Amino acid sequence: MQRTSKDGYRSRSAYKLIEIDNKFKLFQRGQKVIDLGAFPGGWSQVASQKGANVVAIDTKQVNLIDGVEYIKCDIVNELEILKERLKDQRFDVILSDMAPESCGVRSLDHIRIMFLCKLALNLANYCLACGGKFVVKVFQGESDMDFCNELKKIFKIVKYFKPRSSRSESTEIYLVSLDFTKNRFFS
Repeated sequence: MQRTSKDGYRSRSAYKLIEIDNKFKLFQRGQKVIDLGAFPGGWSQVASQKGANVVAIDTKQVNLIDGVEYIKCDIVNELEILKERLKDQRFDVILSDMAPESCGVRSLDHIRIMFLCKLALNLANYCLACGGKFVVKVFQGESDMDFCNELKKIFKIVKYFKPRSSRSESTEIYLVSLDFTKNRFFS
């Protein structure tokens, strides 16, 4: 955490997004971005500093960041309400750093994060602009490849990426999906 406080970031995960952006060029000034699982705000900070207009969504209130709109929402129980609130808006980038509370059983934690990934994809399919980008955290396990294959149905490019700032022993990895082909069916 020493580096985060020195650089002014709210979380270590900010460095993960910086690495992802350096590799995949996610952000351009003026883009509209959704940050799912935004608390404590590190990813929202990075996207906002890149000139994006950010909507940060989390069950916990995130302390204010200039230029970031906050929606306190539980995507698990309020996805349809969230979609209604965002209707008629299209976003250029959807980020999901959501993760369940860890129970310590890798297979169960994997199932739980994959459920969150599917909710994030459901939202992306609803409000991501054609050509948009989608970044989602997964824990490697039994079904991440199936999820990757679902992404390949609606994005032209899908890549696995493990930032150097991730702990080496962690099963955490990111799926970076580029060039959304718009609302094709997914299961």
